[in-house]
Amino acid sequence: MSVRTRIGIGSILTVLLAAALYAQDVTRDFDKSYDFTKIKTFSIKIGTSWNNQLSENRVLNAVTDTLTQKGWVHAENPETADALVVIHGATDVKHNVTTFYDGWTGWGYGGYGGAGMSTGTTMVSDYKVGTLVTDIFDNKNRNLIFRGSATDEINENPSKNEKKIAKATEKLFKDFPPKKEKQAF
Repeated sequence: MSVRTRIGIGSILTVLLAAALYAQDVTRDFDKSYDFTKIKTFSIKIGTSWNNQLSENRVLNAVTDTLTQKGWVHAENPETADALVVIHGATDVKHNVTTFYDGWTGWGYGGYGGAGMSTGTTMVSDYKVGTLVTDIFDNKNRNLIFRGSATDEINENPSKNEKKIAKATEKLFKDFPPKKEKQAF
């Protein structure tokens, strides 16, 4: 393998590693006029199952623990709770296509062209991505007051996924509950 090829492969792997480390995509949105200080209790449930009861229980526990740490109290009876937290999950298979060339034999006519390029190898790999959506509704009027979404690659190792769930929950509820914005007149 030529030096150029090794440098190229090393550069690509470095970029892919950096992307993997920061791949978790988290977004949050909330009703900016809503007064979150009036929420004291919450109930939680799975809205859209992703057909993995172990993972669903881990997510329910992580979200419950996080909201409890934020000062909210878990209500066993959904009808008496101030807020209803609904968790939705989905998975998707994505494809990664990478082509490696084993060097250059010249530049061809005019500096471009296939004549100067040697053979290449294309590899296709599949990976599973999970998306977790957390909706919080005011339980009295059923209005959506918060939505958070986290997307990340699912690992074959369940303990690594537990860490990803913890990290996603931490990011989703950073600076939570949101502060009501003052209305400008």
